[in-house]
Amino acid sequence: MPTANWNGNVIANSDDTVVVEGNHYFPPDSVDRALLRESDTRTHCPWKGEAHYLDLVGEGQVLADAAWHYPTPKDAAAEIAGHIAFGKGRDVTIDA
Repeated sequence: MPTANWNGNVIANSDDTVVVEGNHYFPPDSVDRALLRESDTRTHCPWKGEAHYLDLVGEGQVLADAAWHYPTPKDAAAEIAGHIAFGKGRDVTIDA
């Protein structure tokens, strides 16, 4: 089961991730939202749309823009709507 970990915490875990460009997108109900806060960062992907970023927060630490999601993806990426991905190599590990 794919699991995302940060700072000794499981932040997401699900058998129902969607893998896009090597990233596991976790369903929203599998993510510990208490460890996330919205960031003002936005980026644009030509085929997925506008990504909204999230900071990981906990135990007095902040990992800025460590996760992202596409609230309203383009049709080609509709399967990741609402799903959350985490930046590997940024103190976040994904065990698949």
